[in-house]
Amino acid sequence: MTDAAAWHQVVAASMAHDLPGVPSPGPGQVHAQLTKPTLDSSRLTWLATGADGVPIAVAGLRLFASEGRDHLAELELHVDPAHRRLGAGSRLLSTVVAACRTEGRRSLIVEAPAESPGEAFCVRWGFRRALSLDHLLLHLDRSDEAAVITAAGTGHPGYRLVHWTGTVPDGLADAFAAAKNAMNDMPMGELDYGSVAWDADRVRAMGKVISDRGDVLLTLAAVHDDGTMAGYTEVVLPGGSGPRAQQYDTAVVPAHRGHGLGLWVKAAMVRRLRSEHPEVVEIETDNAEDNVHMLAVNRALGFRSYRRTREFQLDVPAI
Repeated sequence: MTDAAAWHQVVAASMAHDLPGVPSPGPGQVHAQLTKPTLDSSRLTWLATGADGVPIAVAGLRLFASEGRDHLAELELHVDPAHRRLGAGSRLLSTVVAACRTEGRRSLIVEAPAESPGEAFCVRWGFRRALSLDHLLLHLDRSDEAAVITAAGTGHPGYRLVHWTGTVPDGLADAFAAAKNAMNDMPMGELDYGSVAWDADRVRAMGKVISDRGDVLLTLAAVHDDGTMAGYTEVVLPGGSGPRAQQYDTAVVPAHRGHGLGLWVKAAMVRRLRSEHPEVVEIETDNAEDNVHMLAVNRALGFRSYRRTREFQLDVPAI
């Protein structure tokens, strides 16, 4: 088992250098990441130390197991800035690629901040740029409450809002799973991220994974009069509380698009956060730069761009 304290030390130093202003995961979050199960995947980890035993670099490889994504692996790689350009990152990447071959993975993906040393590293090692992401922040203590209420509207005839915390209630599980499948047509650029088939068991498992690692999952959905879940939005509170929430999925089922439901549910989630979690002062989200519809929704709510990342993909040749 990789030493969680050593892992945290490297990640915190790496993020402070490359992503100033972006909160790094705390020690408890790192420990949960390394020890708690993930959804339909397993994880391999490596820790590189210097001659004096000081941790200098870490690599985590997520191996997806579900049908439709079992060709894929996802890399997290950090090198302490004080120990960069000495070969530690390259040695770890070579080890990771060898593990991909052993595990029968043909695609390796990794995210790097735009115009960063991580991006230059990916280009140098032959990764191709597959997707650009725009990260946006909504400052809840600055945004106009009246504007949010206006965006939420007074209601949409034929629809009602429901919400829950943690695992989806049994009576909504099937409808929620059907709505989750709407994420499969999300713009993904040239990234080969596969597809996911959601059912009631999978959405329950997702809720448990998030809870087990100590995070709080909030969901708010629009349900049609016929019982169909037409759209939903999810927000996660890392560690259960704190000033910054993370936006997870937002989706509207194709048959219900064009009615403003995406804006409705997201605005209602802002109101819910203000009411139930006043400690949250900002929400971070990210969108593919070609996802013009969701970018328009987010900007209408007051989200503003503050950084960019890029997804890179490496085709891994078979042994």
